Amino acid sequence: MSRSLSRIPIRISFPDLNSSPEARGELVRIYAPLTVETILRRLPIDGRAHRIDGGISIIIEIRRGEEKPVRRVEEGSIAYWPMGGAINVYLTSTTTPNPVNRIGRVIEGLEVLEGIPSGSRVRVERANS
Repeated sequence: MSRSLSRIPIRISFPDLNSSPEARGELVRIYAPLTVETILRRLPIDGRAHRIDGGISIIIEIRRGEEKPVRRVEEGSIAYWPMGGAINVYLTSTTTPNPVNRIGRVIEGLEVLEGIPSGSRVRVERANS
């Protein structure tokens, strides 16, 4: 599979905050192909950011089960949390309380996410490569 088909660039933005901070990442099909495909079909996704231990959670209107679940995530990991129906972006390496499906990683702007307050409006969308 070519890189462009297996790694899909995304943008995570916070349009209501001053200077409209954003991070760039990629969804990686090989990590959890069915979960990634379901999320791709729903992009763009609008929601609210909620602080969690080690990161930010974005509740989405998608329900999927576990797929290649992990409990240990690295800094910059993007994961789908089946139990909460949310996309989590991890700002630090951590062990999660429940299994998550790793779906991608932040490749630029992780530091921007550290200052995002809970309740901020967030948008996840495809980015131009």
